[in-house]
Amino acid sequence: MRTRLTKAQLLRTTLLAALTAAPAFMGVALAQQAPPADEQSETIVVTGTRITTPGIESSSQITSVGTEEIILQQTSEAEKIIRTLPMTVPGDGANANNGTAGAATVNLRALGPERNLVMMNGARITPFDFDGKVDTQVVPTALIDRIDIITGGASTVYGSDAMSGVINFILKRDFEGAEFNVERSITGEDDGETVSIAATLGANIDGGRGNAVLSLIYSDRDGVQGGQRPLGQLGIGSADGAGYSDFLAGRAPTAPTDPLCQGENAVQAGGSGVTTPTRVAIFGGIPLGQVRTDNTIAANCSVFNFNPYNYYQTPQERFGATAIAHYTINENFEPYAQASFSATNVTQQVAPSGIFTSPFWTPLANPFISAQQRAFIIGAAETARTAGTPLLLADGTLDTDGNNVGNWRDLDGSGTVTAADDLQLVYQRRTTEFGPRSTTFDTNWFQIQTGMRGQITDSWDYDISIAHGQSVQTQISAGYTNLANLVNAINAVDPNVCRTGGGACVPINLWGAPGGITPAMVGYSSASAVEKRKYEQTIVQAIATGSIEAAKTPWSSTPLGLSVGMEYREEFGGTTPDECIKLAPTSCLGGNGGYTLPISGGFSAYEYFAEAIMPLIEDQPFVKDLQLELGYRYADYDPSGGTDSWKYGLSWKPVDQLRIRAMQQRAVRAPNVGELASPQVITLDNAFRDPCSAGNPNPIVGDLLARCLSTGMSAGQVGVVGDLEAGQINVFTGTDLSAPVTPEIADTTTFGFVWTPEFDFGGLIKTPQLTLDYYHITIDNYIEGPPAQDVLDACYVFGDATQCGHIRRVGGSLVVDGSGVETFTQNLDFLEAEGLELGVNFEVELPLGSLDVSFNGNHYLKNEFHSFVVLPTVECSGLYSASCGGNFGTPLPETRWIQRTTWNVELLDRDWQFSYLWRHLGEATSGYEVDNNPETVVFPAFATIPEFDYIDLAGNVQLTDGVRLSFGVTNVFEEDPPVVGNEAADTTNNSLNTFPSTYDPLGRVFSIGLNAKF
Repeated sequence: MRTRLTKAQLLRTTLLAALTAAPAFMGVALAQQAPPADEQSETIVVTGTRITTPGIESSSQITSVGTEEIILQQTSEAEKIIRTLPMTVPGDGANANNGTAGAATVNLRALGPERNLVMMNGARITPFDFDGKVDTQVVPTALIDRIDIITGGASTVYGSDAMSGVINFILKRDFEGAEFNVERSITGEDDGETVSIAATLGANIDGGRGNAVLSLIYSDRDGVQGGQRPLGQLGIGSADGAGYSDFLAGRAPTAPTDPLCQGENAVQAGGSGVTTPTRVAIFGGIPLGQVRTDNTIAANCSVFNFNPYNYYQTPQERFGATAIAHYTINENFEPYAQASFSATNVTQQVAPSGIFTSPFWTPLANPFISAQQRAFIIGAAETARTAGTPLLLADGTLDTDGNNVGNWRDLDGSGTVTAADDLQLVYQRRTTEFGPRSTTFDTNWFQIQTGMRGQITDSWDYDISIAHGQSVQTQISAGYTNLANLVNAINAVDPNVCRTGGGACVPINLWGAPGGITPAMVGYSSASAVEKRKYEQTIVQAIATGSIEAAKTPWSSTPLGLSVGMEYREEFGGTTPDECIKLAPTSCLGGNGGYTLPISGGFSAYEYFAEAIMPLIEDQPFVKDLQLELGYRYADYDPSGGTDSWKYGLSWKPVDQLRIRAMQQRAVRAPNVGELASPQVITLDNAFRDPCSAGNPNPIVGDLLARCLSTGMSAGQVGVVGDLEAGQINVFTGTDLSAPVTPEIADTTTFGFVWTPEFDFGGLIKTPQLTLDYYHITIDNYIEGPPAQDVLDACYVFGDATQCGHIRRVGGSLVVDGSGVETFTQNLDFLEAEGLELGVNFEVELPLGSLDVSFNGNHYLKNEFHSFVVLPTVECSGLYSASCGGNFGTPLPETRWIQRTTWNVELLDRDWQFSYLWRHLGEATSGYEVDNNPETVVFPAFATIPEFDYIDLAGNVQLTDGVRLSFGVTNVFEEDPPVVGNEAADTTNNSLNTFPSTYDPLGRVFSIGLNAKF
């Protein structure tokens, strides 16, 4: 049974902590006085260890982004700063549209944003959702002093989730004065404007004994739709290249050749089969055709170009506030507090809703069905009834395979299909009359931390704190078809009256030209819905750090550094969806991919940890310094049980200029709320093709035919039922309570060196530093719903009967309501990332000014996953595909690097900086060549994404002592993003024919900023 603090206990604890911190805000001076700030030694906390003993250095690999780099990048979005680093791949953010959660996340080593821990000043940031991910939009960018990123497991120091590493935003501790910052950016196409305004006010208290700071920020980001760029104006097929020639020629999308098959954004090829005018079939895999604008029906003649509606850059509005204060009463007692608030509004938009292959009972006497259409449908139904693909009576009669599907109501008892009967018809129709679909994410987040710290003895310090945070997100979805009401609106034999649904029901016209759905029909058959998500986190922590003077080796004068502590953490999350969103199997929101049920759950943990760094040898030949680092943490999770993590490492300086470091760590990630408590629902995932469908260009015979039949298809349905639409497939997701997941376990190894040579090449080069590190991260029993493509491959390619049992077909299809693939959350085999990271920094003295030069590069030796025993391991390094799309989400070049050079010079009695940033992304190849399924293909022109190089320019001038003007241009040479079509990988990242979060889709972006300090 999960233990939670009662509200009374939580209130008492919070009030006690707040009372201890109150003097920091009030500036109260007690009798015992601490020395002034300038007489105190500043304690520097290194990310990756809590030990602060002087002379102690961590053995972990750490990359830092300093204030100067943040200024040069000229962005108020923390996620964009980190995204440029080669060790990361894009997570959610400004360029994610279809699939965004209205947040900005970080993904280290392509192992998933839930597997890296995001912190501020060494404290966890409250997640924004029940999947444990942190929204970096809440970070006060104006207060960032530096960003530390540690590679590898850090669970021993920081607890669960630190599998691939830690991102720690270090904020300015003692800010004094006032600082105002205004930034504006806009693309070369005069769109996508982003404006941010920040104000920071701080003051020292009582002669430097304390400090208080308040930082406020407001930002507004305009959206950029696909239709505003040539690549986003038309759809391109990843498999066949449909529409690609039009793009290369600069032509508009090709209109349907049949003039009677034209509608809003209806095109000849390169789009979705859910289109206008309506496509229709008889449920059970009996194709009919497509409506014409003259109220006839014939062969399918158009697809829908959904691209122009989507966003390359989502609009966002954000307000944030952070207050930090501390006050030293005496050396034993320094209360402190930090409070942050963020209000963010992000809007996502996709193409108009519709009826996405949903079956509806339809009277053949429907008033909108013309005489030709009625005769056509009856003829096709009679042919099927008499030619070995019998219609199935809805009275319970079984078909030849024993399935009670039901697609014909013989209402007149004639034994043949007539105009008096009902058929269950499958519709594919965009409701363009409703306008585009959109979801607005309105997120209010806050976190308060308060505590006290000070000395226990001359060599020991303590830090006791409590933190509580909460995120409340309201999602408003609009522009959708109301599938529940469509059941009634289609069930009509009179143009003004429905047979079901009561007097409010308005019959809908799906059988004529686009635009035939009237405002009254829209009012009844459209839907909007609200879902509210809430997450809470409470952390109580006590830590003691210091040194033990008696614990020294004979060869070292520095004592043992030690940190011990305990932590209680409680997290609770849930969702409250509208009643219509809960309707199975599709909710009321047509085109939303399924339905949603409430989530309510959480976990708690008691954790105990100890960390030690033991200097072994100092100032000996070939051993200037040798330190041993050890750590252990035990965590008792309710309900997941006990876990332990540990680390051991060495830091060795053979000479002053060279440090060699190595670390071995065991890390854990306990299941988050979503993994523990999500109900089983239907949603959408990405896959390439249904190999049993009409989309398979190869003969379906032999083993494949047998496997198709084993998953509930009839012989007449194999090779006839429709293929997946836009690379999407229905999936059943959620928590399988019969097989609860257990914590992930990671073993991480890092090894490398830091070289700071003393030679200066004749005084030309100063402060050179070179780092080279190897990392190897293996995560066993990783928690995930398997990719839908893996389930399909395991069944149809490798014949795994267990995975075949996870494929649910309805009427032979995998896209109609109620069908799909089971991808319940489970422990899969392993994730693995291995690679090398190189860093170089130096300064060059010039006759006029100086150059600061830096380089950071990452090369993957391996980045792979293995889900099921029957499947081979999938290597994602250097690839892109749907299988590598879930956590990886983007192309993963083997080699990626950035190089910055900044010229510092005094001109016209002003200090100037001129800088360029060179961003390099290596080649990426289509993973469909190795995705296990020989039926998957990709258009040859899209098989490889070539190397990409971007140049960004930035500069600033110090106009006065307190005023700085900044300016910059990204993507100076206006490199166009690669073209891969719309089904090359997962929908969140592969959108508008490219990867908008990985490559620059907007062209040149100009920025200007003004910073004033007083």
